[in-house]
Amino acid sequence: MDIEEELEKLRVAVSHGADAVMDLSTGGDVGSIRKVVMAESPVPIGTVPIYQAALDGLKRGKSFVELSKEEIFEVIERHAEDGVDFITVHCGISRQALERIRIEGRIMGIVSRGGALMAEWMQFNRQENPLYEDFDRLLEIAKEYDMVLSLGDGLRPGSLADATDRGQVEELVILGELAQRANEGGVQVMIEGPGHVPLNQIEANVILQKRLCHGAPFYVLGPLVTDIAPGYDHITSAIGGAVAGAAGADFLCYVTPSEHLRLPDVDDIREGVIASRIAAHAADIAKGATGAMKRDVEMARARKALDWEKQIGLSINPERSRLLRESSLPGEPDVCSMCGSLCAIKVSGRTE
Repeated sequence: MDIEEELEKLRVAVSHGADAVMDLSTGGDVGSIRKVVMAESPVPIGTVPIYQAALDGLKRGKSFVELSKEEIFEVIERHAEDGVDFITVHCGISRQALERIRIEGRIMGIVSRGGALMAEWMQFNRQENPLYEDFDRLLEIAKEYDMVLSLGDGLRPGSLADATDRGQVEELVILGELAQRANEGGVQVMIEGPGHVPLNQIEANVILQKRLCHGAPFYVLGPLVTDIAPGYDHITSAIGGAVAGAAGADFLCYVTPSEHLRLPDVDDIREGVIASRIAAHAADIAKGATGAMKRDVEMARARKALDWEKQIGLSINPERSRLLRESSLPGEPDVCSMCGSLCAIKVSGRTE
């Protein structure tokens, strides 16, 4: 792993408006990487401790399924001691929820890395999920270190055909129960939401989560509204994110153009964050959030005045706006090369 490239990804994400960042490292000296990222980040940092638990086990010649409950919780506590702001823990995958998937039959099965690891551990050991069974211990750690629990959706759908099935809903019911226990214990939680969901099911998913999880913040992974757009999944997720946000989702997890294809590079990070910010802004406008439309009104006035510098400054990515503007300058400086002297704003201005 090139740590400098990863830190550049962090800087690009933050500079383009990311409100939080996750360190999902699965190779190298994960502990040292985490500490470097935390030292560099001005925004909250989240992690998935069982990734490190699996990696540490391999270094000791063990597979993840051979780890004891104690070894799993030791890694969770290590992340808490390091001061991470939130961790994703896949507590809602129960043996009963896994049975739901088997009965119903999914195309994609389990697509969450953390979910797949926990399911394999449960099946191998013929035991209940330790993060579910020993949830009180998890709450004690989170409370001691003032750490937020992001209750992961290990059974989220990985294709549109699997969306809102029994396994997903069974897990959500459990997460709602755990969220209530966390609230009663003084621990902050958020609930992770589904990944691939048809457009017409997104609002229902948000309503269902808010109802079952007692209004806990909803953290949606996209959602992606089609499965056929690899290379453009930052767009498919932005469409779903805007709908989810307008329906009441609280936190959007960005998706990059390289989703399903490769590890994202710096440019992918930039495109993904910007697409997600557009979705979040559109959702805020739809919900009537205070001040959400202020910048849009200012942009409209700048366009009316043909004030190109102000338009560029108000845009979500001024660097790209300037690049496109300057790549095709018109003969008349107050218009653009699309309409030139036939600019509707300029023409209508002569008649007002």
